[in-house]
Amino acid sequence: MINRLNKRVNRVCWLLNFSIIILVPLTGQHGASKGDWSYWGGDAGSTRYSALDQINGENAKDLEIAWRWYSANYGPIPEFYFRATPLEVNGVVYTVAGERRAVVAIDAGTAETLWMWRMKDNPRWEKSPRRFSGRGLAYAEIDGKGKIIVITPGYYMALLDASTGRLVLEFGDNGIVDLQIGLGFDVDPVHGIDPKYGLITHGSPPIVVNDIIVVGNAHGRGYYPKQKENIPGHIRGYNIRTGNQLWIFHVIPKPGEFGHDTWEGDSWTYTGNISSWAPPSADPKLNIVYIPTDCPTGDYYGGHRHGDNLYGTSLVALDVKTGKKLWHQQFVKHDIWNYDTPTAPNLLDITVKGKRIQAIVQATKQGWAYVFDRRTGKPVWPFKEQKVASSDVPGEKTSPTQLFLTWPPPFELQGITENDLINFTPELHAQAIELASKYRMGPIFTPPSLAEAPDGTQGTFVMPGANGGANIPGGAAVDPETGIFYVASVKGHSVIRLVNDPEKSSMRYISLGPGGIRGPQGLPLLKPPYGRIVAIDMNTGEHLWNIPNGDTPASVKEHPALEGIEIPATGKNSHAGLLVTKTLLFSGEGRGGDPWFRAYDKKTGEVIAEIELPAQTNHPPMTYMHNGKQYIVMPVAAAGHPAELVALALPDKE
Repeated sequence: MINRLNKRVNRVCWLLNFSIIILVPLTGQHGASKGDWSYWGGDAGSTRYSALDQINGENAKDLEIAWRWYSANYGPIPEFYFRATPLEVNGVVYTVAGERRAVVAIDAGTAETLWMWRMKDNPRWEKSPRRFSGRGLAYAEIDGKGKIIVITPGYYMALLDASTGRLVLEFGDNGIVDLQIGLGFDVDPVHGIDPKYGLITHGSPPIVVNDIIVVGNAHGRGYYPKQKENIPGHIRGYNIRTGNQLWIFHVIPKPGEFGHDTWEGDSWTYTGNISSWAPPSADPKLNIVYIPTDCPTGDYYGGHRHGDNLYGTSLVALDVKTGKKLWHQQFVKHDIWNYDTPTAPNLLDITVKGKRIQAIVQATKQGWAYVFDRRTGKPVWPFKEQKVASSDVPGEKTSPTQLFLTWPPPFELQGITENDLINFTPELHAQAIELASKYRMGPIFTPPSLAEAPDGTQGTFVMPGANGGANIPGGAAVDPETGIFYVASVKGHSVIRLVNDPEKSSMRYISLGPGGIRGPQGLPLLKPPYGRIVAIDMNTGEHLWNIPNGDTPASVKEHPALEGIEIPATGKNSHAGLLVTKTLLFSGEGRGGDPWFRAYDKKTGEVIAEIELPAQTNHPPMTYMHNGKQYIVMPVAAAGHPAELVALALPDKE
């Protein structure tokens, strides 16, 4: 466990640090408003920030469980991985629960269930590639009355009255919109789009911007697709009153559209994916919605889709009224590393060299935090185009160059060398080198290779791997008062081994999976930290601090090969779920960590308090004020521990 003495922080120093933090005024993004949490990310800009300050450095150690809400009975079987960050508006918490993605309203002070809505079973739910409770909901108001929006596993969108849970019948077809309609395919009224074209669904909430619902989508995992054909993840806008589709943005450009020439041959006609499976963000004042996208069909093999493949692995800014593209930035050309943009971008205002900038920051699996002027898309710090290695996989045609970020420095290890392997002892290091010698090593963007390559290697290290770097279970948060960006990261690698397997796929090559390899004697292959939280001052791009996410795993600390060796805190191989308030940074260790929730000094990363939870956190927490009390709520679950929401608060005064 992290040293308990950290909780006895010097209060005078903390107050001095905090007084320094608040000197920079804010003119743009403010975080969650009115003590509520009405967006997945707190506000439209996904700051994951609240100005609430009842819980502070003096009393965070006194936090206790205020209530628990259990989701086990809201599906055919309990869930043991709970991805939902709930909303809270006007004293009601709204969440999703269970495989059928029930929508549930809960009393914010007592956790009493107020109402529940669930779509009737249908064949599209049964075959959905994202059959889980989902990541959350969207909230909006029509004529001052609250509405809840949910996208179901079968890819329908429902509009509910927030006070009753009943469908709003004026919306769509008696309250429901079939989201498979309007993508350019025939849609069977029962079974939807013919599976020969692929499968499409969603796991994240939409976002409502100026009375328009902007909807993304998701697909099955692309590690080993059955075919090269899939449904493109086009982005669409809907009228919140009627449910009518207003516009569509083609993530795979059609003939005559910008970017069409980045698809060679007829690959644009059958390639799919490029979904926005992570939630979007928006600036309602600028009337812009920001869309993070994933890679095209085939995470690790692009031989069926030559070209740079716009708008794969990009950030795209759209006019929310028309759906027209305002600007875009592709992070990876012809992505064959599964470097999909994995979380909502964060909006904040910063001052760089005396110039005030309305900025947007995108955390990525690659370990870079890209910073742009969110009005124009101009990078705050320049990119450098560099040559990268080419692929020797038959049929593959990689991009000869990729864009490298010049600043800020990466927050995660990029690429692998022998120097990055475990070195607690010389013997372990030598064993790690022997294990790794079977596979190709190299810098970031070293292309995947065959499981049985002509040079005798059995695959290629991809670092960061499929899980990041950054990813949605932790994501990032920003402090709009200071311009500081906090990001959770794991030092995870993949070993990509491509095979030709006609029984599993009609594609020429698919991977054997995104996993990595264990290190010597079952220890991690790489040096620690295994998981971390990094603070970056986006006014300068400088890293302020970098701390491990939790203590050393018992499997490392108690390993016989390390007996007598003092191992520093390595952190867990898990993404810390982040929340920023006016006073503190909060996080749970995340899925794969231990059941601890911590409060940190925002300026230094010092642990202020630790609270034990019933199970490990799974996704980021949120906070709200209700009847004069601040609550922090988070989803928790673990093997053998069904999903639940846990609320922390300060004890009532005597």
